[in-house]
Amino acid sequence: MNEKEEPFKPSIHGASKDGKRERAFELSLPALVTGMDALENRFREKTLITSISSEEATIWLRSQVLVGAKLDISLDIPQTLILENSLKLQLTGTVLLAQAESQRNGKKQLVSLRLDKKFKLLPIPPSIN
Repeated sequence: MNEKEEPFKPSIHGASKDGKRERAFELSLPALVTGMDALENRFREKTLITSISSEEATIWLRSQVLVGAKLDISLDIPQTLILENSLKLQLTGTVLLAQAESQRNGKKQLVSLRLDKKFKLLPIPPSIN
């Protein structure tokens, strides 16, 4: 091996060379978001997650929220061929960006969140029919 050659470095598909970038998934999962709005009133709103990664999530909200606000998100992950039972994923995050949009899907703000590292993944028992 030539001394100037670099040793083999494994890479992960979808990750950048410096490892700082991660893969985000564009999807539409129902979510329940709770937190404090811009007027410091507690709110609870059903919405859709439009994009999520291990560090960030993007949602549309009718409630006006401020940058820095802490929000709780609860996602129902449906049963699939490889997921035997549905799961509930509970996350918390801090608002990074709250961008006003006019009349998009009846929502007023596109909200980007920095997700906390801690989360809860709970099984949802199958319903008895």
